[in-house]
Amino acid sequence: MPPSAMDIDSQPTKEASTSVSTEEDGYVLPWVEKYRPITLKDIVGNRDAVSRLETIARDGNLPNVILTGLPGIGKTTSILCLARDLLGPSYKDAVLELNASDDRGIEVVRSRIKAFAQKKVTLPPGKHKIIILDEADSMTGGAQQALRRTMEIYSNTTRFALACNQSSKIIEPIQSRCAVLRYNKLTDDQVLSRLEEICRLENVKSNDEGLEALIFTADGDMRQAINNLQSTHYGFGYVNADNVFKICDQPHPVVIQHMLEYCGKGQVDEAVTLVEQLYDQGYSSLDIITTIFRVVKNYDEMDERIRLDFLKEIGFTHMRILDGHQSIIQLSGMVAKLCDICAK
Repeated sequence: MPPSAMDIDSQPTKEASTSVSTEEDGYVLPWVEKYRPITLKDIVGNRDAVSRLETIARDGNLPNVILTGLPGIGKTTSILCLARDLLGPSYKDAVLELNASDDRGIEVVRSRIKAFAQKKVTLPPGKHKIIILDEADSMTGGAQQALRRTMEIYSNTTRFALACNQSSKIIEPIQSRCAVLRYNKLTDDQVLSRLEEICRLENVKSNDEGLEALIFTADGDMRQAINNLQSTHYGFGYVNADNVFKICDQPHPVVIQHMLEYCGKGQVDEAVTLVEQLYDQGYSSLDIITTIFRVVKNYDEMDERIRLDFLKEIGFTHMRILDGHQSIIQLSGMVAKLCDICAK
């Protein structure tokens, strides 16, 4: 399920039906928008968090909330669906949405947010205006300090919904004023079911290996999976593993599996050669080490004890690469240590 999170409903929405005529006019709507859920019951995954929002929508008593989790798993979509369920189809009149792309320093809090909180809007009894701050963890410290006072002053008429990737970057005074909902990464089955549904609705030609490749590259991010599906479909007309990895420009996991097989046999020269080939093709050290980690994590043909030792060495190398040591020497040294682990 990367801007706002993209959990997708299982049936084509009203917005989807209107987008068909748009496509006939020569404009192709991104599938992440075309199949974005419009109600809470349509959202895929994170049932515990979504069920709490459904209770809030039913009772109408919305507290200030913080939704935190990885990109592309449904945070912003959940807030927009909650606003629609609470306030009805014309909810946009009572909702102010600010994204990280907007200027959100202290002046915005003092002007736009304060002005919207003061604005009079006709709402059903017990309902409140909603201010959505997407990527709230990128707000400056001064803006967050100004925001906490605004949240108190206008608590009778306005509620705040903050979506962020790391709740630790939200200052404690704001966290204490909000209910925190934590969103988890989507499972492979949840992503697969949505991809299959979109393939059926869009008449996309694909095979099982292609869908598995999409799931592998997305790593629980629904938005990235759907974007990669659409890009592969329009780029090649057929979704298979090779086409997906060309579009996503990630090292092919089959090459990594061959490298691990050489490590298991203690053939360090052959294993290092494969890694050097990936490096010479232009893949960054971070791309290579990330793919190696994910392949090892899901590699069934490996003893559990060896897998743990492999992940330990991969983790140390990943840490060095993040510190800026991105030469081929780091990767070659890691491969040598993996061969040494198998030899022992």
